[in-house]
Amino acid sequence: MSDNPSHDHRHAHEPAPTPPVTPDDAGSRALAEALRSSFAIVKFVMGLLIVVFFVSGLFQVGTQEKAVVLRFGKPVEYVQGPLLGPGLHWAFPYPIDEVVKIPISEIQKVSSTIGWYPMTPEQILTGIVPPAGPSLVPGVDGYVITADQNIIHSQADLFYRVDDPIRYIFDFASASNTVQNALNNALLYTAAHFDVDDVLYGDVAGFQEAVQQRVTTLVAQERLGISVDACYVHSVPPRQLQDIFDEVTKARQSQSQTINAAHTYENGRTNNADAQASAIVSEAQSARALYVQSVQADATNFSILLANYQINPSLFYQQQLVQAMGRVLTNANFKAYLPTTANGEPTELRLLLNREPPSGPNPAAP
Repeated sequence: MSDNPSHDHRHAHEPAPTPPVTPDDAGSRALAEALRSSFAIVKFVMGLLIVVFFVSGLFQVGTQEKAVVLRFGKPVEYVQGPLLGPGLHWAFPYPIDEVVKIPISEIQKVSSTIGWYPMTPEQILTGIVPPAGPSLVPGVDGYVITADQNIIHSQADLFYRVDDPIRYIFDFASASNTVQNALNNALLYTAAHFDVDDVLYGDVAGFQEAVQQRVTTLVAQERLGISVDACYVHSVPPRQLQDIFDEVTKARQSQSQTINAAHTYENGRTNNADAQASAIVSEAQSARALYVQSVQADATNFSILLANYQINPSLFYQQQLVQAMGRVLTNANFKAYLPTTANGEPTELRLLLNREPPSGPNPAAP
């Protein structure tokens, strides 16, 4: 501490020394402005990305669909359950959430992969049958074996709906492949229980219904979560034996025509016999009715005559005798009626008859 107060007072009022001034650098200012602009752009882009991130989580469920949200591979449980109905919904974008849409009311279709010869997509669309080789190749050509040990080609189309989406999606690695395997099983199993004639001609509808029943049974046993709507089966003979099967078809048609002609003849003869029988029966019934009416009239007349006879038998006898003789002698030229005498003896009538025939060109008959 100094002993001179004036010296201390001077130092107290002196201003502090200013730091050295650095001249402005244009490059630094430009870099700072660029950094500020870059940070603003980065913030905007990040905000935009966040908005896009959340907006991308919106998804629409159709009127014939249900949706399940998988969060890290597990279904998300909502208030109404894991299934989301039609409408607009939100989930975290992939890879956090994954949306699986399931067609519910939409009819789905699978086709059998066995029993039919190979065809290209173009041939399937155009319906062109590929040429047959000299023989059937087991490893290439599909086929089924019937109960009478015949080989034919058969193909089935199955139409179904999803009833239990959770089981259909999560209990099977590929539910549609499982349904297809069930259809293949049903086609092979049913063909082995039908004869070739029934499959191709005699009982086509029965074979198709049996395939559908077998598929329905397998689906219920495996609990695939679907319901079968319809099953259509198309079967044809082997292409290598088409000519032989055509001959069988012609023979079958000829047999059908012969049987139909026989049935037509049978129906005609039966109808004629029925008509004749009806006419005979009608005639007999008419004759019976007339005879019954005649008998009833005779009975009524007899009852009336009986009453008259019981009143006066002698008078009744004479009246009936006169009427009877009148009918008997209607065409007689000479009539003579001799009643009995009072004592009941018959009256004797003696006539003088000329035994000689009259002469003339036209002698009269005696």
